[in-house]
Amino acid sequence: MADPARARKMADRIQVIIAKRLERGVRDPRMGFVTITDVQVTGDLQHATVFYTVYGTDEERTDTAAALAAATGMLRSEVGRNITARLTPSLQFQLDAIPENAALIEGLLKEARERDTATTEQASTAEYAGDADPYVKPRELEDDEDLDVADATVEADVADEAR
Repeated sequence: MADPARARKMADRIQVIIAKRLERGVRDPRMGFVTITDVQVTGDLQHATVFYTVYGTDEERTDTAAALAAATGMLRSEVGRNITARLTPSLQFQLDAIPENAALIEGLLKEARERDTATTEQASTAEYAGDADPYVKPRELEDDEDLDVADATVEADVADEAR
């Protein structure tokens, strides 16, 4: 098992090598506008998964996948010449779902913003269901005077019973 830092360095190096080679070396007409987004290397440094995105339609994505599958051997030999490892890792190309996920999240955020706007509009015209101020207010002065008289009567009764 290799050191995770070494695997990460190798993955970064493979990403650069493949990106440069795709930029200047692959002359397949099926190849679309490809961006290598990430490379993940297994712990034993034997396999590398290359994540890529393609700008364009679904047809261009499938054509690019076929072109990458055809160029895998050439790209692996290029990687083998440019890295300092005993064995060259096998390459597997996988279409990255980042753009689709980003579009989905953007749609959800737009929907949430629209709901917030609608809620704000409804709140501006809303009225209270009950009192505008539902909290208990302090008693009025005349209510306090009635209580003082009642308290004095109760205190007098208690004092009489205690004698």
